[in-house]
Amino acid sequence: MSATATDSFVHLPSDSNQALGIAKYAIAFCKGELGDGPSASVLKRCELFHTDSVFCGLSALALGTNAPTLLRAEALEYPANGNEKGACVFGDSARVKPEKAIVANSSAVREWDSNGTNFGYNKERGFTAGEFGHNDFYPVCVAACQELGLDGATALRAMVCHDEIRGRLAEVFSLKTYKIDHVVHGAIASAAVYGALHAVAGKPVTEEQIEGAIGMSVSHYIPWRAIRAGKQLSDSKGASAAISTEAAVLSMKRAMKGFLGPRDIFRNPEAIFRYFEPTTQGAQRWTEQAPAPFDLYLSHSGDDFAVMGMHFKLGLYEHQSAGALQGIINLVSAHPELREGPGKIAKITIDAYEPAFGIIGNPMKKDPKTRQSADHSMAYIVSTLFRKAIESGDLDTSGGAHDGVWTGLMLEPYDYKEDETAIFHPVARAMMEKIEFRHGGPDYDAKYPDGIPTSLTIETTDGKTYDSGFIMYPAGHARNTTADLETILDHKFRLLGALAVKDAQSAIDQLSNLADKSADEMQTLYAFDILDRGGFE
Repeated sequence: MSATATDSFVHLPSDSNQALGIAKYAIAFCKGELGDGPSASVLKRCELFHTDSVFCGLSALALGTNAPTLLRAEALEYPANGNEKGACVFGDSARVKPEKAIVANSSAVREWDSNGTNFGYNKERGFTAGEFGHNDFYPVCVAACQELGLDGATALRAMVCHDEIRGRLAEVFSLKTYKIDHVVHGAIASAAVYGALHAVAGKPVTEEQIEGAIGMSVSHYIPWRAIRAGKQLSDSKGASAAISTEAAVLSMKRAMKGFLGPRDIFRNPEAIFRYFEPTTQGAQRWTEQAPAPFDLYLSHSGDDFAVMGMHFKLGLYEHQSAGALQGIINLVSAHPELREGPGKIAKITIDAYEPAFGIIGNPMKKDPKTRQSADHSMAYIVSTLFRKAIESGDLDTSGGAHDGVWTGLMLEPYDYKEDETAIFHPVARAMMEKIEFRHGGPDYDAKYPDGIPTSLTIETTDGKTYDSGFIMYPAGHARNTTADLETILDHKFRLLGALAVKDAQSAIDQLSNLADKSADEMQTLYAFDILDRGGFE
């Protein structure tokens, strides 16, 4: 069966060639040939995610973090040459090979683990695979537009397209269930969108070439979650999306030169999709004619785009901890006596769901020694926020989600410094010992990934107990209706911007109104004078 299009989405049935369908969708969407296109609210939300990612990346470079600094320097060793115009890394006007600009910039935006997150949840269609994913891939769209001389409206449309492909794949196939890293969905989208933008620019790109590039990405470059396992995590954890998308773009470049990659990869019996989720049994399992494990719906018009269900991190923390952070913020806002000092606190009990308990509740995470481990430790994240609440003076508790406390206590890069000011801070360490993190059981598990189901109680040394109640949609969550999201995000942009550039407001202005930017303005979109803060690592 072939793909079908309606007034708002394209349906790619399980018995169709979905890789080819994605290619056709990406080209038509990026060209603006499908329906009325995304609504203004979709474009605005995508622009906010892009701005968020850039400030994460700029601040990671300013503070000299290892992988972004190394990959940026590496990119500058690969100048564009011949007929290739190239693209730019953050903070440099030199033209480099686009895949190298992409790997450097994607690594930078991901380094803090503080940009957007999708949860792979679509209740209306019953697609609840619950795969994670992050807004790490916008550099693909910008680099391609710089390389090809395309304008900001095209770049923004391509960003929505990328989020749509990877976001919908996350709803229907859980990579983490099979110990495969979530960035595979992003790599598939990267191959599709990079190829589609070449078609927009009038290059001789075919749908079959994009299909082959998707096939190459899936068959040659599958990252395992080994990069996220262990007591103390490495640079590979933060650079996974960058490295996988570099491979995807290289695959697309090879396909455009005539390299033939595997076709119809979603129905291939020995690719990850049908191998892990067989759609037929016995000998029939290996027939190429069998369907893929899922249908796929890709929006092209209106409000119902995957990006609208993605979630903002309001500071630096693992997204699974957001419910607990909201619980702490609610309690210290309502009960200022809790901020008298660490001696006031006898015990903090946190109940949450799987996979939060397994990912950031592992007992080994109660003794993090590196930033990459601390930002995946529920005990450390909560203890550090509580430490800042104790150290703060008066807090502005206004706002529907106590927005003033979110901004006043926002976790920033220096809260993860590997010394006694942060990771080894004696108050944080003492607070960590008072935390018990428990699996809440089936009632909690059933409510994820719809929300971030969490509850938290604080017991004090004078025998009182303070209960956060059940929290589903903390500030930053797509279904939160109480927080003033744009105000909190503006604070985050300025907080990270102050670390990265001399004038945060100018940087915000430079990234704003992306759809109005000319092709010439896109060439200097990432032309920031990045400060050298040094000494973070």
